[in-house]
Amino acid sequence: MTYIGSRVPRREDHDLLTGRAVTVADLSEPGTVEVAFVRSPVAHGRLLGVDTFAACESPGFVGAWSAADLPDLPALPALPDGTRREAALDWPALARGVVRYAGEPIAVVAAGRRAQAEDGAERIRVEIEPLPPLTEAAQALDAGAAWLFPDRDHRPGGGHGNIAREEDLGEPADDVFATAPVVVEGEYRQQLLLPTSLEARAVLVRPEAGGGLTVWVSHQAQHRLRDAMAEVFGLEPDQVRVVVPSVGGAFGAKSQIYPEYVVVAYLARRLNRPVRWVEDRNEAMLAATRGRGQHQRVRLAADADGTFLAYELRVDAGIGAYPHTGAFVPTMTAAMSGGAYRTPRVHAHLRSVLTTTAPTAAYRGAGRPEAAYAIERTVDRLAHRLGMDPAELRRRNFIRSDQFPYRTPTGRVYDSGDYAGALDVALEAVGYAEVRAEQARRRAVGGPPLGIGMATYVERSGGAPDTDEYGSVEVCADGTVVARCGSTPTGQGHLTSFAQVVASALGIDLERVRVIEGDTREVPYGVGSFGSRSMQVGGGALWRSVESLITEARGRFADIWGIDVSHVEYHEGTLIAGEWSTTLEDLVSRTGPLRTEERFRPPQAFPFGAYVAVVEIDPELGTVHVRHLVAVDDYGVVVNPMIVEGQGQGSIAQGLGQVLYEDALHNADGTPFARTLLDYLLPTAADMPPLTLEETRTPNPNAPFGAKGAGEAGCIGTPPAVVNAVCDALGVEHIDMPLTPEAVWRAMTGVAG
Repeated sequence: MTYIGSRVPRREDHDLLTGRAVTVADLSEPGTVEVAFVRSPVAHGRLLGVDTFAACESPGFVGAWSAADLPDLPALPALPDGTRREAALDWPALARGVVRYAGEPIAVVAAGRRAQAEDGAERIRVEIEPLPPLTEAAQALDAGAAWLFPDRDHRPGGGHGNIAREEDLGEPADDVFATAPVVVEGEYRQQLLLPTSLEARAVLVRPEAGGGLTVWVSHQAQHRLRDAMAEVFGLEPDQVRVVVPSVGGAFGAKSQIYPEYVVVAYLARRLNRPVRWVEDRNEAMLAATRGRGQHQRVRLAADADGTFLAYELRVDAGIGAYPHTGAFVPTMTAAMSGGAYRTPRVHAHLRSVLTTTAPTAAYRGAGRPEAAYAIERTVDRLAHRLGMDPAELRRRNFIRSDQFPYRTPTGRVYDSGDYAGALDVALEAVGYAEVRAEQARRRAVGGPPLGIGMATYVERSGGAPDTDEYGSVEVCADGTVVARCGSTPTGQGHLTSFAQVVASALGIDLERVRVIEGDTREVPYGVGSFGSRSMQVGGGALWRSVESLITEARGRFADIWGIDVSHVEYHEGTLIAGEWSTTLEDLVSRTGPLRTEERFRPPQAFPFGAYVAVVEIDPELGTVHVRHLVAVDDYGVVVNPMIVEGQGQGSIAQGLGQVLYEDALHNADGTPFARTLLDYLLPTAADMPPLTLEETRTPNPNAPFGAKGAGEAGCIGTPPAVVNAVCDALGVEHIDMPLTPEAVWRAMTGVAG
């Protein structure tokens, strides 16, 4: 009995669609006070004073504090990779002395209701002496730019004080570029994006006897947050319980601790009452983390026949005012910079640069979209230079199927793949020859510009190298099975797909399996859900736990009947040895609780695929109409195709948002331009083009049932495919994202921006 590959309807959807699902904002804890934050109105400045006195006149007032009122308020803990921050780079929970981005928390007001807290926050007066904003990495790297942390002593490599991290992957290839027959170069902008999950951040903290904390939070990694909270407040991890209720999306932006969380927990301990903060959309757009934000310079060397010789990627990433997960995203870009190609020499140099913007963090795809965009745009430029079909150029340079496992020049080991096969499926699905024929006809006789663009990608799944996940399986006396996993659901359908894994491994009916996640008291260890790791690593841990459980059950059965365990077979919930048999639940009744747990640590996996876009351009308005988008993804063995298709559609929507609409712009004074969704364009269902979703299947050789990660590919493959198609339609070398009508019209007409 197997459910692997079955389109099982999601168990989660009934409660989500009927409003029965409970989020942090829905929780009711007696005595809860709500807080609102006073945030910096400027991007950069000296904080001269905070007057909280007038807030006490607000109805429902409980308290108001700035950093000066809370001298023992701790700063944020270690960086996301576990390393300590430089003392000079401490991220304060409330600003002290200097504000470094618009929206940085300066003071907090507590009241009986959120509206009352907001009224109190409006009465607080803040005095700030403005300093020059540095919203772009290039500005922050200028020789005359002020350092955001002027007391900082250490500078990587002795470089500029606004460089937080600097790293090289691969070896420089200047000798190859100096002699190569063909070299193409490019410069690309990865604009800042707002994650804009349906539910913004939210946290509720209740103080417990003995100084402990219970934390309800909208989050992706409950054990990581538990450990961070324990570190901040000097507690043991088991003194902090973190519970993740229903979450309305995360996309990487809910994977860490934030200043607001520290303040809420601190006030809960100070007031000895539950304290809650629920971020509204205005706050999220002003002060929540950003994604992307890279300036890329590339060059690609090739022989006259198009064989790649060397590739170089240089990244300056603006990471905001304080190092967060965004400081490490360029490393992922660098690691995946070579894409699907067997280029002998690849070198990536990256700099994470402090800027006066809200910190950047991981955002769906986290480094892989940036890497794929740079290489795929440059491959098209080379095809244009050589007068070659871009599909043929890619086929000529793909890593061949017989070359796996393949170690890239940047140190990643690709496990398996058939890159040419995925591209062939995509080209056939889009009708490549027919579109090219129609394009040629229009160029001959007239008509709106038509273009076709493609992009292939390799992405890494599983999270950071050498990370594991927890899985536990328990058989109950009533025949039900409880599966516990350290992954954290934020909309991926874990309650359904993990139950499919466990039911398949045990060979039992799906309805007998119940999945528990998101509570550090119920699940003793976990890493979380990010980096397309849930099914590959969390599902793998559950599968391994089932294998251990069956081994334990066979041993117990053999002991009961005094036989050799090799004579005991297991089949669909029943143990059999000759004429003797018993069910798992009967075994529990006779021998006691039956529970096993495993930590599964597979190597990273490398899903891949090919995207092809067909676009038509309005010659008068410059609008881009995506007529057809084909996505061919290879996630290894897919557990629930319906869930994976939904993930693909959502990821494509966010990829279309980046390429056509979204741009987290800043005003001249460094403050964010977009403060509501009227100012920030997001794709809607009406903007989605006709999609064709196909798949190839190359099982993961390092996972028990062959799964690779899924869910982020649309953000990776869609932007370069669409930009390549628009450039193909217009016959131009490059247009930076987003491809707004104005940008496209200027490219068509040659009018400078």
